[in-house]
Amino acid sequence: MGKLVRFSISVDEDILKEFDDKISAENCDNRSKAISNLINKYLVEKKAVYGEKVAGAIGLVYDHHKRMIGDKLTAIQHDHHHIIISSQHIHLTHDTCFEIIVVKGKGKEIDELFNKLKKVKGIINSYLTVASST
Repeated sequence: MGKLVRFSISVDEDILKEFDDKISAENCDNRSKAISNLINKYLVEKKAVYGEKVAGAIGLVYDHHKRMIGDKLTAIQHDHHHIIISSQHIHLTHDTCFEIIVVKGKGKEIDELFNKLKKVKGIINSYLTVASST
């Protein structure tokens, strides 16, 4: 970690109040820590966009009654086995399942996998979250 640098920013008073309220509710130590976290998140997301190595989680909620959805999701994952570390399947209700897929690799490859998975018919909700892999 490098040395700390101080800088100032100008922001609308209402936005700052709302920001302070949110970080206080989340028990964040201070504005500096919160802004540092936001900058870091931005940089990690850009690493993913530009193809650098990242780790991440893909979440899928789906209707398991849709024809062959489990087979389709598994086949796509097998095509990308080199970036998948682990997956977990959770039964939410009688009709819905939640699958979490932990990935590590180039952001472009992870995004490609995510885009293929979320397009499968029967997917109700999907997300991709990335973090630095270093």
